[in-house]
Amino acid sequence: MFAVYAARIDADNPLGGLETGERPDPRPKDGWTTVTVKATALNHHDVWSLRGVGLPADRLPMILGCDAAGFDEDGNEVVVYAVVADADAGGGDETLDPRRSLLSERYDGTFAEQVAVPRRNLVPKPAALSFEEAACLPTAYLTAYRMLFEKAGVEPGATVLVQGAGGGVSTALVLLGRAAGYRMWVTSRSEAKREAALKLGADQAFASGARLPERVDVVMETVGEATWGHSLRSLRPGGRIVVSGATSGQVPPAELNRVFFTQLSIVGSTMGTRDQLGRLLRFLEQTGTRPLIDRVLPLRDAAAGFAAMIDGTHTGKIVFTP
Repeated sequence: MFAVYAARIDADNPLGGLETGERPDPRPKDGWTTVTVKATALNHHDVWSLRGVGLPADRLPMILGCDAAGFDEDGNEVVVYAVVADADAGGGDETLDPRRSLLSERYDGTFAEQVAVPRRNLVPKPAALSFEEAACLPTAYLTAYRMLFEKAGVEPGATVLVQGAGGGVSTALVLLGRAAGYRMWVTSRSEAKREAALKLGADQAFASGARLPERVDVVMETVGEATWGHSLRSLRPGGRIVVSGATSGQVPPAELNRVFFTQLSIVGSTMGTRDQLGRLLRFLEQTGTRPLIDRVLPLRDAAAGFAAMIDGTHTGKIVFTP
């Protein structure tokens, strides 16, 4: 089958390790099944894998990709849940299994004509969603869903600040939060990305580090060191930061005096559960909200999609179709 895979690790030039071509068809083991992929979406995780983060050289070659929608062996339309884990080992939450992994870390991923996955990782795709739309959801949009609806701890009508507009999770936060009735504010260094966020439904957009007109209830943090101080200063007393990434660095000054004096909460969040993916699909079906897609490319042109993500020239998800 045709696939896109990591053949080499190159931290400085990730595209140098990306190859396309024929790979063996998947052979599902007991409890696993095969999905015929109709659409698959690119994530920063795939670029990090090419840099060697979470993917050691001894596992190469590895088919990349976490997200997919397609047909199961019985012809049903399905969405693939990307976390390979034992929910029981996580107390009912797959993301708390200490041995969890994502597709393309230990097992071949979704950038192929077919992918093998555990049977329980298949979620029915609503007919209202296209394959391209559904393929956008299992990583970025599921991460945003959990941040907003499980971890934030606030009700609709609350003010939520999203640091770093334009990224996949940030875009998903704006779309989902707006649909659910939160007041969504965003920051970005880029005027173009601030304007794009306003068009998506953000209530206000500010330059990175700008003083806000009032303090917010929750900050959604995926940037890390570059925005951490601003996140702490932007919270009302008793507010909360939900952290799901640290793209600019993972060791910011903690400012513990501000944390304890204003009684702030800092909560980590990673992906979401299989059941939450099912509820996310229903949420989109019920509200009419749809993921923002920047472009759809043939899988054979995957390198162009990777280049756009590395250069930051996209807004929304980059989708591949085999």
